[in-house]
Amino acid sequence: MGRVAGLWRYPIKSHGFEPITRTRLETGRTMPWDRVWAIAHERARIAPGSRDWAPCANFSQGAKSPLLMAIRARTDEATGRLRLTHPDAVPIEIDPDDPADQVRLIDWVLPLSASDRARPAFVVRGDRGLTDSPMPSISVVNAASLDALSRQVGTSLGAERFRANILVEGFGPWEELGWVGRDIRIGGARLAVREPIDRCKATCVDPGTGRRDLDMLAALESGWGHRDFGVYAVVVEGGEVAIGDPVGT
Repeated sequence: MGRVAGLWRYPIKSHGFEPITRTRLETGRTMPWDRVWAIAHERARIAPGSRDWAPCANFSQGAKSPLLMAIRARTDEATGRLRLTHPDAVPIEIDPDDPADQVRLIDWVLPLSASDRARPAFVVRGDRGLTDSPMPSISVVNAASLDALSRQVGTSLGAERFRANILVEGFGPWEELGWVGRDIRIGGARLAVREPIDRCKATCVDPGTGRRDLDMLAALESGWGHRDFGVYAVVVEGGEVAIGDPVGT
């Protein structure tokens, strides 16, 4: 039996991570307040006002603009307002649904966006979380695998680098990859593990600074012969989940 060691959500896709202590998962839904919004870039193949899920290639992302990885978020659940901070920017408070605040947000992220990439253009809100996967996924990362990868690269790694929703501990390294096709119980919820997460260059960025520091993809390949880290799961039975809750397979 394992336990929940950490919980995170990312209110604006690729624009800020937020640690939390508890949440309530709902059947067939992403984590509440996770990837509710995203910033579409100027070459996006979606229209302003779209609420449908779309592939991550349509949005500004940390793999292409690494400074975005250092944004931190804080959500006021009562009002839906967000506070965003970054080591290289003045903090900003916004309502991502407000058109005037959307303009302010675009202006705020422009200096943090790579000049040789498609520029941020407009904010969209999804009817379901705008996760990287076409399913309403929850990302689960195993602390023992994180420790093994930390030893491989010679420095301590945080789960935020991998945009984890749930960090679990009490299992062997890479044990989570064997959960694919099985259900796991996390707190009061039950999740079906669907597939491993194939990682991208966003994991090569230090979330504290927004600078590329490690070749995480090469480390995974050289250490284990793949680029998978963590698993995607979907909620099949909703319930409360909090840090310290039991995790069973």
